[in-house]
Amino acid sequence: MKLPVYLGLLREAERTLAGSFRQVAEGHGDEPDVHFLCRTLAAQCDAHHEALTPVVERYGETTPDDEPERLHADGLSETRTGPVGLLRDLQDVYLLATFVEITWTVVRQAAQALRDHDLLDVIGRCDSETSTQVQWLRTRMKQAAPQALVAAS
Repeated sequence: MKLPVYLGLLREAERTLAGSFRQVAEGHGDEPDVHFLCRTLAAQCDAHHEALTPVVERYGETTPDDEPERLHADGLSETRTGPVGLLRDLQDVYLLATFVEITWTVVRQAAQALRDHDLLDVIGRCDSETSTQVQWLRTRMKQAAPQALVAAS
């Protein structure tokens, strides 16, 4: 069974996404909505990571070092400045969030095959929040784009 590979990937990706949201929150503190909402979304990712603990205890987890080549997600290492910087940082977090979202989908397929209702409950809560995170990022990028690409000098 290879589910432990994806459980490890998912937990690490949630941890990385939480750190990236925090990075954006701190790096763009001059944008209050971004600062406070990114901190809230980071806390959601932390909760997702924790919600997977009983599942990992049941199925095991493969650490990121053991995962197949190219099966990982890089987080944001530093934030950029200015309107274009905000747009690029949101875009980077968006890519990571969509990676997390599709990983939840893949794990859901395995949980359905296993008929694991406890895992399906965790996925139902966490995947829904991840989808909301992706939607917010998309909306916030749409809001930031005109200022960054047309109005900024």
